[in-house]
Amino acid sequence: MELHTVWFILIAVLWTGYFFLEGFDFGVGVLTKLLARDRVEKRVLINTIGPVWDGNEVWLLTAGGATFAAFPDWYATLFSGFYLPLLVILLCLIVRGVAFEYRAKRPEHRWQHNWEQAIFWTSLIPAALWGVAFGNIVRGVEIDASKEYVGGLFDLLNPYALLGGALTLTLFTFHGAVFTALKTVGDIRARARRLAWNLGLLTAVVALVFLTWTQATRGDGTSMVAMGIAVVALVGAIGAIKAGREGWSFALSGVTIAAAVAMLFLTLFPNVMPSSLDPAWSLTVTNASSSPYTLKIMTWCAAVATPLVLLYQGWTYWVFRKRIGTQHIADAH
Repeated sequence: MELHTVWFILIAVLWTGYFFLEGFDFGVGVLTKLLARDRVEKRVLINTIGPVWDGNEVWLLTAGGATFAAFPDWYATLFSGFYLPLLVILLCLIVRGVAFEYRAKRPEHRWQHNWEQAIFWTSLIPAALWGVAFGNIVRGVEIDASKEYVGGLFDLLNPYALLGGALTLTLFTFHGAVFTALKTVGDIRARARRLAWNLGLLTAVVALVFLTWTQATRGDGTSMVAMGIAVVALVGAIGAIKAGREGWSFALSGVTIAAAVAMLFLTLFPNVMPSSLDPAWSLTVTNASSSPYTLKIMTWCAAVATPLVLLYQGWTYWVFRKRIGTQHIADAH
């Protein structure tokens, strides 16, 4: 297997890890308004992801860095063509991190309320925009013979991409609701289960439409298998949360995300950004990649660093594995 193909697969794995981890992270942020009834319950939700949210974002940095190093033309075209949406995502992630850290620095109601609003919106907006971005990548965008994006902002707001945004938003929120049920106790856990059931049904409808559309326009046999796994896993996750098996539901919702991302990358290959103007102008794993020597050096670095990162992050989740509830929140909050 050629190294550029290996790195295409590795980048797909990095995006899978990011969407799996940051997915429930975004979902919990959205639930601070949909599920929490008061400030104490909002604090419970924030505490479920407090120790891990920043580590989850490492996957995004790694995916972006790997794309820049392995496929510089892909990176350049992507970030120039999608400049405004990606800038909005970046600003949301910056504000979101500040909100987590600063919310409890002062006791005033207005201060904490404003930061809670920031957590909600900076979780909801990126969750939707990532779907819009990947929907456009799969659909194809206006790339000319010079590998430059020549479309406009409103070209990105097409029905297929917007449906992709609706899918990531609903799927991540469902994933977050399942995670909340897995990490909490008491009444908030019971309400998270009920909300996850309702969100799961909505997600199933959106996912079925989007994945079927993707398969019909760009799919093949392998992407059909990935689609089948995603649909079966999502149905299983919905059934498991209905039965009160949060662990199984969370694992299956993670499989849903992984299979859906796999399907998108399978429909792309060997392209990395198809051109809607002329297929001959599409960016591929061959014409957008770095030199073989660069890819070789990157492979050795990844082989050493990746296991260490996985071990550290796995240890973090193990340390903070216990459930929490409103009884664990100090009166001062």
